[in-house]
Amino acid sequence: MGCVFLPFVVGYYLSYLFRTINTLISGQLSADLGLDAANLGLLTSVYFLVFAGAQIPIGTLLDRFGPRRVQSALLLVAGGGAALFGAASDFKALLVARAMIGIGVSAAAMAGLKAIVTWFPRERVALANGYMIMLGALGAVTATTPTQWLLAYTGWRGLFELLALATFAAALLIFWAVPEAARPQATQPTGVKLSAIYRDRGFWRIAPLSASCIGSAWSLQALWAASWLTNVEGFDRESSITQLFIMALGISAGALLLGTLADRLRRRGIGSEVLFAAVTMLFVAAEVALILRLPLPSLLPWLVISIVGAATVLSYAILAENFPRELTGRANAGLNVLHFGWCFIVQYGTGLILDQWSVQDGHYPIIAYQVAFASAVGAQILALGWFAIPWLGRLGRRVAKFFLRDHATNTDPAEVSVTSAETGVLEPEDEEW
Repeated sequence: MGCVFLPFVVGYYLSYLFRTINTLISGQLSADLGLDAANLGLLTSVYFLVFAGAQIPIGTLLDRFGPRRVQSALLLVAGGGAALFGAASDFKALLVARAMIGIGVSAAAMAGLKAIVTWFPRERVALANGYMIMLGALGAVTATTPTQWLLAYTGWRGLFELLALATFAAALLIFWAVPEAARPQATQPTGVKLSAIYRDRGFWRIAPLSASCIGSAWSLQALWAASWLTNVEGFDRESSITQLFIMALGISAGALLLGTLADRLRRRGIGSEVLFAAVTMLFVAAEVALILRLPLPSLLPWLVISIVGAATVLSYAILAENFPRELTGRANAGLNVLHFGWCFIVQYGTGLILDQWSVQDGHYPIIAYQVAFASAVGAQILALGWFAIPWLGRLGRRVAKFFLRDHATNTDPAEVSVTSAETGVLEPEDEEW
């Protein structure tokens, strides 16, 4: 716990802090550098774009060299990016700095998960993932009210200089405190492993739903939640920051909640897939409630959205059950490519959609936000249907067999001769995903 778990939690904490910090400073950045919604969306989302692009090579590096070396080296890059961000004087410099930060913390989650799979029993992986994401998500908590207090003394430039120092210190902590992997690293050809992951049907069953829901949750909380609260709900800055603070606590509590639920349900013979499907349906319902502006407390749907941001606890655990230990780094990285790639699309795409409307009274109209949010919801519903196809197929076969049996009991057996080929009902041994 002290030499493996907590050092990686520190790195993941910084990753979450960098991921969500632009929500708080977006107004100051726009005022100081004259950024519109599209530029602000691009500046924030480039973090997710480079993060996604780095996942496959990082997964390979983690499986080959171990999390200690990879994480400590990359955090040095993140520290350099934070220092450059604090000193930048134009949009291009900020963009480069934000990209460096994204690359530098791109291994934070994967390194911690790889360490957990390496040193913890497989049956406790979901619970350990929940603890790590819970503690790491405190970075999102720090990026709200505590950072607002600090900004009053340092400004956003001084804040990033402090973050640079903290990131360099985290790199040294991981390098000196974490031991080398207790198990030898695999030596099979990398291409074979990657192709095995991306040809796996189980991977492609969960990947679209996990990416579209978790990526959207990250995108909303990292940037557009603050705009919605201010421009649609009419919150002042203090009220918005308070709600963002509660939402950030929701990520941390949600990680612990989902990890604990998955652990207990597993003992009762219920897999993480069932819980994951229920969570994503609740997420879609919360987004629809926001879009339709149902008469609910604003905090309720936003709290659900923040909790879903921690649902990687479940999707990573599902992958850990389906792939051998030596491939978990690459399997998680392959899924993370889609998480962060979709997050980039939603975050940048939302800014582009908003810019299709003229600014009214200093902000975009409500319909602009509704159209932008609804676009993401449509993709989530399609992904949920894809995920549920095997369950729906089994349900349909059971219903068909029930009616066939009922028909057979009321008909002369000599008159009944129905085969599976004639009915289209697959026998259990013919079932295949």
